[in-house]
Amino acid sequence: MAKAEETVLEIDLKALGHNYRYLRSKIKPETKFMAVVKAYAYGSDSVAIAKHLQGLGVDYFAVAYVNEGITLRDGGITTPILVLHPQKIHFKTLIEHRLEPSIYSKAILADFIATAQEMNTLDYPIHLKFNTGLNRLGFSADELPEISTLIQQQKVVKVIAMLSHLAATEDSNETDFTNLQLHRFDAICQKADALFKIKILKHVLNTSGIINYPNAQYDMVRSGIGLYGYGNEPHVDEALRPVMTLKTIISQKHSIPSGESVGYNRKYKSNLETITATLPLGHADGIGRQYGQGKTFVSINGNMVPIIGNVCMDMIMVDVTNIECQEGDEVIIFGKELPANKFSQTAETISYELLTGLSQRIKRVLIN
Repeated sequence: MAKAEETVLEIDLKALGHNYRYLRSKIKPETKFMAVVKAYAYGSDSVAIAKHLQGLGVDYFAVAYVNEGITLRDGGITTPILVLHPQKIHFKTLIEHRLEPSIYSKAILADFIATAQEMNTLDYPIHLKFNTGLNRLGFSADELPEISTLIQQQKVVKVIAMLSHLAATEDSNETDFTNLQLHRFDAICQKADALFKIKILKHVLNTSGIINYPNAQYDMVRSGIGLYGYGNEPHVDEALRPVMTLKTIISQKHSIPSGESVGYNRKYKSNLETITATLPLGHADGIGRQYGQGKTFVSINGNMVPIIGNVCMDMIMVDVTNIECQEGDEVIIFGKELPANKFSQTAETISYELLTGLSQRIKRVLIN
């Protein structure tokens, strides 16, 4: 592992493989595995991640939007790809790139059938999404008969899967609600089996669902954050390995006399002589102002040092008064020794937001 000479995001493919195998070990051999690689594969590199997982035998990929699926196809991904939130304007390109839409409303279903008819498709694969309590996207259960009638009146699309989205599988205080959602989904699936009279793939579990609700794995499970090394629960985090490590270097050191300030709006004022180090990344890179003011720490030569003052657009200042370090030394923002979920907690947010908010101007480096 090379020492950083600039701000880089290291992507550890060996850790990715470890996480995939761990999660796969929690499901039945016949259960399919859908890897969620939306948002640049949670801030990393969607094509690199998908290529590695495709090589490991993943069954499906999921993205949020059509352009993300096209990026994977252009990158050589041939595995089926589900688009979780397709938009009408992109239906033609979705079909051209053989992506599979998650259809979540009668209007979207009608529009997609119309586009499929225009493009002369036959049995184009679609997934039907049902709302079981997250109340974000999805058909209601009582719409199922009407949906079934509409689908059986045409031959351009074919339902191959049904899904829903669970709201709180990691929260032990919400077990009753999760079980209610699973009960609702099961009832919808039984009704759909009777109406469609064909075998339909069913998937509902996310990463925490795989761990906590193994009896509800149906035909396929979906994992996002777990693949990247975070499981939303301490015992799961211990079994996973962070895939991403954000590194930078010390650009310059300053000796700040007592009474002097550091950074914009003079938010840090020294009570005694302080040594600071300036790092070349900031809120334009995804490390927002909420991480400043001494709340969050980074690692330099094995020492934890606080971010002081306001985070700038392209720079961060840290207090290195009591440690040995030089300009050019490597700095770990987060990674294996300083996990992203711990880093993000200091700003009262979650690893998802931190990882997916990383700027694309940060250089990505594949290791292992």
